[in-house]
Amino acid sequence: MSLQRMLKLHYVLVLVLCVSASEDFDWTKNERGSFIYGTFPTGFSWGAGGSAYQTEGAWDKDGKGMSIWDVFAHKKGKIFLNDTADHSCEGYYKFKDDITLMKDMKFNHYRFSISWPRIFPNGIKADHINEKGIKYYDDLINMLLDNNITPIVTLYHWDLPQVLQEKYGGWQNVSMVNYFNDFANLCFERFGDRVKYWITFNNPWSSAVEGYETGEHAPGLKLRGTGAYKAAHHIIKAHAKVWHTYDTQWRSKQKGLVGISLLADWGEPVDITNQRDIEAAERYVQFYMGWFATPIFNGDYPQVMKDYIGRKSAQQGLGTSRLPVFSSQEKSYIKGTCDFLGIGHFTTRYITQKNYPSGRGNSYFTDRDLVELVDPRWPDPGSEWLYSVPWGFRRLLNFVKTQYGNPMIYVTENGVSEKVQRCTDLCDDWRMQYFKDYINEMLKALKDGVNVKGYTAWSLLDKFEWDEGFSERFGLFYVDFLNKNKPRYPKASVQYYKRIISSNGFPNQREVESWKRKATETCSSSNQLLAADPLTSHMEMVTEIVVPTVCTLCILLAAVFLMFLLRGRF
Repeated sequence: MSLQRMLKLHYVLVLVLCVSASEDFDWTKNERGSFIYGTFPTGFSWGAGGSAYQTEGAWDKDGKGMSIWDVFAHKKGKIFLNDTADHSCEGYYKFKDDITLMKDMKFNHYRFSISWPRIFPNGIKADHINEKGIKYYDDLINMLLDNNITPIVTLYHWDLPQVLQEKYGGWQNVSMVNYFNDFANLCFERFGDRVKYWITFNNPWSSAVEGYETGEHAPGLKLRGTGAYKAAHHIIKAHAKVWHTYDTQWRSKQKGLVGISLLADWGEPVDITNQRDIEAAERYVQFYMGWFATPIFNGDYPQVMKDYIGRKSAQQGLGTSRLPVFSSQEKSYIKGTCDFLGIGHFTTRYITQKNYPSGRGNSYFTDRDLVELVDPRWPDPGSEWLYSVPWGFRRLLNFVKTQYGNPMIYVTENGVSEKVQRCTDLCDDWRMQYFKDYINEMLKALKDGVNVKGYTAWSLLDKFEWDEGFSERFGLFYVDFLNKNKPRYPKASVQYYKRIISSNGFPNQREVESWKRKATETCSSSNQLLAADPLTSHMEMVTEIVVPTVCTLCILLAAVFLMFLLRGRF
């Protein structure tokens, strides 16, 4: 999972009430109340997630074709420390162990993605179907169901077959719509008898902006001012076509649902007495989530995007807007193609108005005429872009409720990282606090009437984090990437999240206050680290030495390595 590198201007901000910028969402109602106790409705679904490229490894095994991320990560200088996901968590071989972890945590669901090039090595159905890839996902789905874990399956989590990028230009080419539909249709055919929750695209914002505007992500193109809009246009069309394919060919037989997962940071006005800042905050959300959600729910792009990009395009002497246009037929075809909305949310920004002259060049970022700010008092335990701002989560969920008619929502990503290189402390108190605060804001939103049906912690395992490589860790379970067996170690947050799941929320103050202490006990004592969770007993360990933290093991290994170097030198 990677996000936009935010402009980090650290200002101490005075918090005041804001004025309404629209009739359907009340910008003045920002209730940052205290923690509440209560439980979620019966049937609320709890789980965690991951994605194919980030976790599977086996990048060239059993007939899998190359993806754009395989090629991109193998180019020197593209990924931090030149890491690749060639092996990553080796989830392709260790999925049975991972499902055992999920079962112990009593997950209701697990979210994963199907690798397009593992099924169609050349991207095209007519060329070749890789039955070994089909078998892998069959086995994964079957074992999840055998353990009463519902699979939530993402069809595209950024790993486009490289052949389609080379031959057609990837998502710059409208032909991707039909190729993706062929892939999705085969997945419905082979897996749809058991999979009832489908996500077409994960965070298409990143695919479009970071893949075709900034070049930070695969395929690494820098088509500023046009590439992101064109890619997004085709992705939206592809989503709609897949939804209609399922609706007409499979829904009556399989009884499943098809949605999309959109990343959505919240934007809050800096000066809430300044109408322009309020409008800028709404513009931030519309250029982010609304870019995709508004066509899917209402049939066309947000009016503010059409106005701003159209005006700037005209000022630049262009005959037409750099934002593509949907035909009347396409608007009708796209509108309503969402059985549920997946929301990925991590953080919040303060937003203020800033005019960027059109003469400064074409850019998605300058088209928005705004600046993103953070409050330096916000906790920031890891990733440079990820600040803990729980109240923004509730604001976002209420915005979705009012903006799109209170759709069925599944939180498809929510979590926090630690910024480390190869070592970590398993006592991740900041992650426990993050889960507590953000899940509580989700509970408040549910009491506001927001139609939230499930929550997916991001992520089950530490994994490859795109251009950041392995330098950031989001997992509930620590993965030792230096060990060829990739053993998993539970962090304290495993026990904390497990208690939230078993209680279906936050039952009472006395019980909740004991959770963090009990969870920390599993990682704070050196003689209990590996014995704290019986699920580690089935894993392959390098030694049977019990160490206080995995970081200690890293240091010991480094010392042994140094001894060998010195011995060889002298």
